[in-house]
Amino acid sequence: MLYLFLVGDLGGEIASGTNQNNYVYTVAFLKCQKHSQKIQEKLEAAVTYFKNHRHQMKYGFYGEQCYPIGSGVTEAACKTVIKQRLCCSGMRWKETGAAVVLSLRTLVLTPTRWSQFWNKLNQYGFPTLSSL
Repeated sequence: MLYLFLVGDLGGEIASGTNQNNYVYTVAFLKCQKHSQKIQEKLEAAVTYFKNHRHQMKYGFYGEQCYPIGSGVTEAACKTVIKQRLCCSGMRWKETGAAVVLSLRTLVLTPTRWSQFWNKLNQYGFPTLSSL
């Protein structure tokens, strides 16, 4: 039952909001079972975590709103923005140089930001060393 709650069908149903009653039954089930003190503490910590973060586990709702669920989008962005530019053969970067290159790369890869960047430069001018 705990496995289903944490990673299986029951957890998905609870997170999506389709089976909130099973959450109550699962908590009651876990409290009435005999476990060692160590396991009981871990179970209580897991139940507390889920109680405190239920508002962040509405995967069904967020999926319907077209929010990305999972880390795939972030990992793909890291590969596109960072790995393809900074990890080529023979490249060595210091932190400041890498930060500048990545800033420019994100501007180039996001068309709306690229035009916003140039509009700001046109509006406020290009900073010089004496103004920094």
